[in-house]
Amino acid sequence: MSGAPSGGDRQRLRQALGDIALLLVGPVVAVALALLVGAVGIALFSGLLPAGKPLDVGLPARAYYALFTGAISTQTFVYATPLILAGLGVALGFKAGLFNIGGRGQFLMGALGAMTIATWLGTSVPAVVEIPLALGFAMLLGAISGFIPGFLKATSGAHEVVTTIMLNYILADVLYWAVSGPLVPARAPQPITINIQDSSTAALPGLPVIGNLGVVIAVLAVPIVWFLLYRTTLGFEIRTAGANPDAARYGGMKPRRLIVLTMTVAGLLSGLAGACILLGNDYQMTPGYDTTVGFDAITVALLGRSNPVGAFFAALLLGGMRAGSGPMQIQAGVPRELVDALQAIILLFLVMNVLRHWLGSRAARGAEMAGIETVTRTYGRESV
Repeated sequence: MSGAPSGGDRQRLRQALGDIALLLVGPVVAVALALLVGAVGIALFSGLLPAGKPLDVGLPARAYYALFTGAISTQTFVYATPLILAGLGVALGFKAGLFNIGGRGQFLMGALGAMTIATWLGTSVPAVVEIPLALGFAMLLGAISGFIPGFLKATSGAHEVVTTIMLNYILADVLYWAVSGPLVPARAPQPITINIQDSSTAALPGLPVIGNLGVVIAVLAVPIVWFLLYRTTLGFEIRTAGANPDAARYGGMKPRRLIVLTMTVAGLLSGLAGACILLGNDYQMTPGYDTTVGFDAITVALLGRSNPVGAFFAALLLGGMRAGSGPMQIQAGVPRELVDALQAIILLFLVMNVLRHWLGSRAARGAEMAGIETVTRTYGRESV
């Protein structure tokens, strides 16, 4: 029959499925091992606090059941929204060979940009105008926050890990200054808390089941970034520059320009994450407003293997764990901080896997170079 798949099609399908399975092995194993370590820790916790209490071997099962059932809620999507956007930014940097640890500062600048528009415009303009302005200004500030370390690396060689870490503290202080001064409404109470929920039209509208408009924005960003990476010339150049900058330069590409552009887009995505969580969930800001999204996004990108689709599902996993941590503490008596520990353990196993592959490839290259050297030394010495 003409509609039946050919042998070549079946071979390509099997190869594609095999590649997908190979990509999933590392993340699945990391999550499974983290849950196993967490279960052991929960069981030991049950016997240590209070002291002398016998071990409760059933507590891990009850805790994980409460965690799972609690994750089936709208809050999962709300928690996952900033992780998706910031995770896409980190994943994009990984593809270009860049390690963006500045997600915290970029997120804060995005939140500050959204708060600035919401505070200054208030209810003077309709939501259909104010929301795009708030999101746009948030993306602009986030993009500038990513541009700075990208420009420094491209022009002076300053490593992005160092510059983004230092910039995180600088941008956090900028937010503290802005919320303590220029954005403070007249006769504001102390401590200063700027709330836009009732005084601005910039708050994102709520949506049934998924939470609010910010979730839709995050979901739409996934195919956009995927298309950018895998279906455009720019994406090909980013991936090539990340894999081999020398080859990219030899091919006529401009790695320095790509570094600046990639870090700018990464900052834009993290800034959008800050705007979505502020306008769609927090609604208020204090001088000490802060986040862990920037560092959580690293786990999302690693767990998703730097693929936009993988980052989406990794963000859903971590968002579900956050949403289920409260019910787990209430129903099973296990502190919600266990989720932070699980996330750290997942990251540890992921880094160990990456390190193992790196050491293996380095050893293989060393053996290959040794073989080439042996051949070159002995070439021409054979007797005729």
